[in-house]
Amino acid sequence: NEYKSYLRMASKLVRRVIATARAPGAIGPYNQAVQINETLYVSGQLGLDEKTGDFVSADVVAQAKKALENMGHILEEAGTNFDNVVKTTVLLKSMEDFAKVNEVYSSFFKEPYPARAAYEVANLPKYGLVEIEAVAVVGDIEDQ
Repeated sequence: NEYKSYLRMASKLVRRVIATARAPGAIGPYNQAVQINETLYVSGQLGLDEKTGDFVSADVVAQAKKALENMGHILEEAGTNFDNVVKTTVLLKSMEDFAKVNEVYSSFFKEPYPARAAYEVANLPKYGLVEIEAVAVVGDIEDQ
C-alpha cells in the first residue's frame, strides 16, 4: 500500500560520512565523524597537526587545544559547532592533567555545557596525552 511505502521511506535513517582536510585524517579503519540524521558522532581527536600527522607539542595543554581545534573543523564541516555538542568523552594519559585540560576545554564550551565523562587510560594512539570525542546535534536547538 502506498501509505506504508511512504512511512518506510520517511523512517529511513540517513548516514553521512564527514571528512575535512582541516583536521588530521583517520589513522585506522574509521572516519573523522559520522552523521546519522541529526546526530553527529565525532571520533576521538588528538593534538595532531593536520598536515604532518605529528603532535603539535609534548605539552598536554597544547595537545588539548589542538584536539579541540581539530574537532571544531569537523563540526564545521558537518554544519554545526561546539554549541551543539551534547556529550564528550575525555581520555587522559594521566588524571593529574585533568585541571589543565579542563581549563582548555572550558575555553571551547559554554553553558549549557555538554554531558561529559573523563577517564585515565593506560595509553592513547601515537602515545598522546589527551584524546577527546564528541556527540553533537546538527540543526537548531532550543534550550529550556
